[in-house]
Amino acid sequence: MRLILASNSASRKAMLTDAGIPFAAEASGADEDAAKAALAEVGTSARDTADALAELKAIKVSMRHPSDLVLGSDSIVVLDDGTILDKPATRDDAERHLNAMSGKTHRLISAAVVAEAGRPVWRHVDIAKLQVRALSDDFIRTYLDAEWPAIAGCVGCFRIEGPGVQLFARTEGSHFTILGMPLLPVLDFLRVRGILAS
Repeated sequence: MRLILASNSASRKAMLTDAGIPFAAEASGADEDAAKAALAEVGTSARDTADALAELKAIKVSMRHPSDLVLGSDSIVVLDDGTILDKPATRDDAERHLNAMSGKTHRLISAAVVAEAGRPVWRHVDIAKLQVRALSDDFIRTYLDAEWPAIAGCVGCFRIEGPGVQLFARTEGSHFTILGMPLLPVLDFLRVRGILAS
C-alpha cells in the first residue's frame, strides 16, 4: 500500500519528504472554487470548509487509486471579523489581503483527510493563530516584488519557511499547521496503519 499526497503543494511535499515518509504526489484536479462557493452558499463554517475541501481532494485521487491511502489537505485563513481569505488571484489581490491582515490576528485552519477505496477513513483539523505586525505600504510593495508570484498559491500570501516570516509579530500553534498540514497527527495515523514503524 502506498501513500499518495493529493496535492502538488511544495510545502506539503517538503514536510513529508523531510520527515522521511515515502509517498507519491498527484494533484486532485478538484474544482475547489465551485466547492467553496457551494459550501459558502449553505453557510458552512471555515473549519468545516477546510475539512470538506481536504476530503474532496483525497476522495478524487482515491477513486483513481483505490488500493492506496490518499492524503488530502487544505488550509483557510480567517480574519478576526470572520472574513475568509482565499489564495490571491493577482498581485493586487495579494496586496489587498496583506493590507487586511496588517496589525491583526487571524486563524489559519489546516485540515487533513485520508481516503481509502474512495471514502474517508481518517481526518484531523488543527488551528493556529497568527498575529501580523503593522505592515507599511513600502514593506508590502518590497515583499511582493520578492515573493510574487511564488505566493500565488498560498492562503495568507506567505511562505513562513521563507520571507513570509517577516509578516508576523507572534504565532501560536503547530508550525506544521502553519505550513499547511497537521503533520504530527498524520504521522500517528500512518503508524496505526503500518505505513510507518511504531
